[in-house]
Amino acid sequence: MFFYGTNNPTPQQLAFLTAINFSVVLAVALIIIKLLYPESIHWSLAIGIPIFTLVIGNISMLHSLRRFIYHKVKLIYKSIHSLKAPKSSNPLNVDMRNHIIDRVEREVIEWAKDWTQQIQNLQKLEKYRRDFIGNVSHELKTPIFNIQGYLYTLLDGGIDDPVISTKYLTRAVDNVERMAAIVSDLGMISKLEGGNLQVEKVRFNIVKLVQEVLEDMELHASQKKIGLEIKENTTRAYVVNADKEMIRQVLINLISNSIKYGNVGGQTLVGFYDLDKNVLIEISDTGNGIAQEHLPRLFERFYRVDKGRARDEGGTGLGLAIVKHIIEAHNQTINVRSREGVGSTFGFTLEKTK
Repeated sequence: MFFYGTNNPTPQQLAFLTAINFSVVLAVALIIIKLLYPESIHWSLAIGIPIFTLVIGNISMLHSLRRFIYHKVKLIYKSIHSLKAPKSSNPLNVDMRNHIIDRVEREVIEWAKDWTQQIQNLQKLEKYRRDFIGNVSHELKTPIFNIQGYLYTLLDGGIDDPVISTKYLTRAVDNVERMAAIVSDLGMISKLEGGNLQVEKVRFNIVKLVQEVLEDMELHASQKKIGLEIKENTTRAYVVNADKEMIRQVLINLISNSIKYGNVGGQTLVGFYDLDKNVLIEISDTGNGIAQEHLPRLFERFYRVDKGRARDEGGTGLGLAIVKHIIEAHNQTINVRSREGVGSTFGFTLEKTK
């Protein structure tokens, strides 16, 4: 059997091909010697020696290739898998009938892709860690410096003035409460990410819960003359299976943001949409909207679209991150769509139940 038409021979084929080529060359040489010097060699030897060389050469070549491939493959596997190959002086576990090099090449390529992906993930995590530490430092630095300034003013004599002392102590308390809120929100995110915050699911009417939250926030909305409404087409009750207090927190955060960043005289609308097994709850506002480049990072911790305005409006910068973790803890999804000059819509799903 010849394999000259095979572009990618197996080691077994390569060993046989090498042996037969050598045997053919030897046979031709012996035949020429026999023809030139008829008495120098018998025909049986002229034919037998190449055949014997073919058999022995094939066995020897196959053994040599097996040992060579085994040691090279062993080295490659040790490099890409950080594994200790079995100590064996007899590398018979290499199947010479298969395309060993091709298989190893595929595994090396897959390993390289996986390793590249791991490096990219680690780089993203490192950047996220640096950003997070910087953000925490920045968020805590402002109230700490404020408190420090108020206390120094009081120590320098301001405490003797009842008006100044009351004013500065009140401001110091406000900044302490802001710090406490940041620490509390970070603790909740840590518990949600670590799966340590228990989700206690109960059956409740999500429409009724939304009505309760809207009523509680009417005073806040009235200060900016923003109307709070449920869309007219919502005529049925949607009973969901979720942690009621966590979902209340989600609604308070999203509706509060719609008021906080909404335009004076605007409107906040809540809509419900039946998605078979789930219900979609959407909170829409008529604010300035959010630029598209900000949307992918909107649920990151401390990420603010308008940093100056966001801090003036209050908040820890962790609200949307908490909302995302709460919804994901329910194995559901949350999304946002927005258009500058038109407004934003935040939507999340919950599991329906009978």
